[in-house]
Amino acid sequence: MKNPLQHLPLNAPAGGWLRHWRDKLLLQEDLNFLLTNRIPRAALTRFMGRFSQVRQPWVRDASIAVWKLFTDLDLSEASKTRFDSLHDCFTRELKPGARQVDLRADVLTSPSDGIVGECGRVRNGQLFQAKGFPYRIEDLFGSIDAARPWRNGSYVTLRLTSAMYHRFHAPHDGRIEHVRYLAGDTWNVNPIALKRVERLFCRNERAVLHMRLDGGAPVALVPVAAILVASIRLHCLNLLLHLKYPGPNELPCSATVTKGQELGWFEHGSTIIVFAPPGFTLAPGIATGARVRMGQALMHLPAAAPAGGTRLRTAAP
Repeated sequence: MKNPLQHLPLNAPAGGWLRHWRDKLLLQEDLNFLLTNRIPRAALTRFMGRFSQVRQPWVRDASIAVWKLFTDLDLSEASKTRFDSLHDCFTRELKPGARQVDLRADVLTSPSDGIVGECGRVRNGQLFQAKGFPYRIEDLFGSIDAARPWRNGSYVTLRLTSAMYHRFHAPHDGRIEHVRYLAGDTWNVNPIALKRVERLFCRNERAVLHMRLDGGAPVALVPVAAILVASIRLHCLNLLLHLKYPGPNELPCSATVTKGQELGWFEHGSTIIVFAPPGFTLAPGIATGARVRMGQALMHLPAAAPAGGTRLRTAAP
């Protein structure tokens, strides 16, 4: 029988052996799906929301230690070196200058760090969550009229892992005009679940942020919640969207934003789907599996950029 650890050096640290077995277990698709979906998802998510707010130092330290064991958590870019709670660590801000924002006028930038999932064209109102798993754009947006501007446009799915920076930012100068909140489930949104659960994004809790770029083009950002991750804080609205949110689903707002400005954050991490109307094209290097950082070029607008070449600025903390 082949030794599964034979590729590890004899002097590998204990953490290396633990991470190896962690990875071996998590790659077992049936087990992964069972552990992350065949459980009381909503109840566990609400519990995690309360538990993460506990400010006891030993609870905080033990929780972050376990988190580090199961992920590649890197806190070297965080603006703080000590956190009040697990939640405080999840929603951490970055040091000034940790992200650069592409300021070219013809560029729509990534609103967050993430791993690119399915992306490309919305063809006759249909797009994909994973290969062979299509869904209808109107099911995601909640109505045909709400989805109409992007029916044959472009989209990019950005998956945030639990260890990533969880705040999201404006992809261009413009105005947030409206937010629609759609209640739903909390299925895991990892690649294993996306290959097994049809219309997963349309089943989960989500918000739709309607944005109008300077120049008039509409853009939409759709943050999708997941298991353990069902709270979204938006700066343009004085409320927290969560599983027990009792208020109205249609939330008009009028917030002028600049490219790279922080819009809000996930409580833990999940998925953001970016939609643009026909004429927008994916930026070079944007393809399934690519890792992107907030502020990186995501799409190009139809109009030519003004003279001046590439401009970058660092994101405000």
